[in-house]
Amino acid sequence: MSAIIPETFEEWRHCIEHDCSIVLTSEFIATRLTILRKPQHEETQRFIRYYGEAHRQRIIHWFEHALNDTQSARTTLSIS
Repeated sequence: MSAIIPETFEEWRHCIEHDCSIVLTSEFIATRLTILRKPQHEETQRFIRYYGEAHRQRIIHWFEHALNDTQSARTTLSIS
């Protein structure tokens, strides 16, 4: 089991993919980013109340990093 609140990208990714069994697809990531980038969205407000603004910014960065990884992997597969 991962830390309660991940502190690194690797911990966060492990938590999402292994502990929560969520596949980080481009579509899933895009949906999460759309919500988290809207400070007035009800879900985003709840996230900020629980974890703080600094962690929201970190999560946005980690989702962007995961999206880049997903797109890079897709490009590599199409070239192969």
